[in-house]
Amino acid sequence: MDLKENFRPFTICTAIFVWFSLALQFGVSLNLLAGNYIETIKIFLSYFTVTTNIIVAVCFSCLSFVKRNDKGNFFTKASTLTAIAVYIIVVGLIYNVMLRGIVSPRGWARAADELLHVVNPLIFLLFWIFFVKKSTLRYKQAINWLIYPLLYVVFIVIRGYLINKYPYPFIDVVQLGYPKAILNAVIVIFFFWLLSLFFIFISKKTAKI
Repeated sequence: MDLKENFRPFTICTAIFVWFSLALQFGVSLNLLAGNYIETIKIFLSYFTVTTNIIVAVCFSCLSFVKRNDKGNFFTKASTLTAIAVYIIVVGLIYNVMLRGIVSPRGWARAADELLHVVNPLIFLLFWIFFVKKSTLRYKQAINWLIYPLLYVVFIVIRGYLINKYPYPFIDVVQLGYPKAILNAVIVIFFFWLLSLFFIFISKKTAKI
């Protein structure tokens, strides 16, 4: 198990917190769509922010009940936890650098927005820093971590082709055209890879201290 002692109280509290933030966002979205559950679920799950926060919530939930000697659990591996850290940090970075200000949510919508894009990424980063044993990480693992964002891009492109709608402006084929949208997607995937390498680099450096 690539986790330090006494991680369980942290994961229990954060699992509840992240699930709450997702429920809050779902409630806000449901209200905007006049109580249409099917349409809300379809749109809700089209956002990388949401799917990644769900992964974080599932991860913390599983870790809250994992046995101390369970070395085969998917979510106890440093590689898995670092990949999730990269995903959720990208969520925070892209939102705060590129998307913040495009819309101005108010009330509970603003609260959900900040929780999903700022608070939850910081929480997982702190978990990764203080509770994950990172000495086993290897640079070649960064390629495998691209599978999830690549699958998401393929899903969004196919979904967008079918319904002519895209969740993020930088991959909106309707507004940008396929060449520009695909180029933006490639740049984002490349950023995932670079950030993954950076996380591994930091892990190796800190392991020597």
